[in-house]
Amino acid sequence: MTQATASAVSREENPTLGSFLLPEGFRRPHPLAVLREASVVLEAGRCAAAVVAERRQRRATSYVLRQQPRREEPVVLVPGFMAGDSSLRMMSATLRSRGFRTYSSHISANVGCTLAAAAELEARIEAIAIKRDSRVQLVGHSLGGMLSRGLAARRPDLVAGIVTMGSPMLAPGAHHWVLTAAVESLVRLSRAGVPGLMAEECVAGACARQSFDECRQPLPAGVTFTALHSRRDGVVDWRACIDPEARSIEVEASHLGMAVDPRVAAHVEAALLLPAGAGRRTARLGAARRAAAEAAEGSALLA
Repeated sequence: MTQATASAVSREENPTLGSFLLPEGFRRPHPLAVLREASVVLEAGRCAAAVVAERRQRRATSYVLRQQPRREEPVVLVPGFMAGDSSLRMMSATLRSRGFRTYSSHISANVGCTLAAAAELEARIEAIAIKRDSRVQLVGHSLGGMLSRGLAARRPDLVAGIVTMGSPMLAPGAHHWVLTAAVESLVRLSRAGVPGLMAEECVAGACARQSFDECRQPLPAGVTFTALHSRRDGVVDWRACIDPEARSIEVEASHLGMAVDPRVAAHVEAALLLPAGAGRRTARLGAARRAAAEAAEGSALLA
């Protein structure tokens, strides 16, 4: 399939989104794939069970031995599309119990212009970095990971590392049609005069192009980057989450479940503890080979 044909298919499938957001080799999940997201109930239950078990263990441990050493670098959690800081509350609580200083992004609903959201996130990160006299680590879910990725490339003086969870940085348009419908609704409301929502420019124009380009900029060697993806993801094409710049890790969770599953939180914790730039070069080579192989497979299926 040629690039022109792929662009035509992208426009047909995503009439509101810019065709460049769905490059050749990637595709949207099957309409029925979203049913896998029902497992978020089990994943949230797993988190609740882990919280109960941890509380029991803490009560059985003397007060002196309970104390966790505080990590120096603050951690900011950035929510995904149409979500707010509350969606990452469980993840934040888990990381705080492990000694991390967690902060919210101050995003109540991630439905506005991505460039405006990135600017507000940058101001928030800068304020925290000044307060703590330290660079910040970012944990972003879905769109939140893409915002974190762009900010890390633009401001490595503020960002020490990023962890993305189900963030389709290589193909933001490779998402389920339900999300496409949500984007179309936001664009219509914006066109009708409702402020603070994604406009056409944000999903198909120069604004969307700039956000997409920032997600693909190289990162300095001193910035750690771990990208988590799941083949069970029913919302985005998991192959689009494997950034060749990142240390790539596959997890067993739904797209929504990544924000609450304690098994995913364990991977996030391990990533936050990595020394500056650890594993990046090896991961880049391995991820690049995997991405190339998966892209070739996807092209064959699309042809």
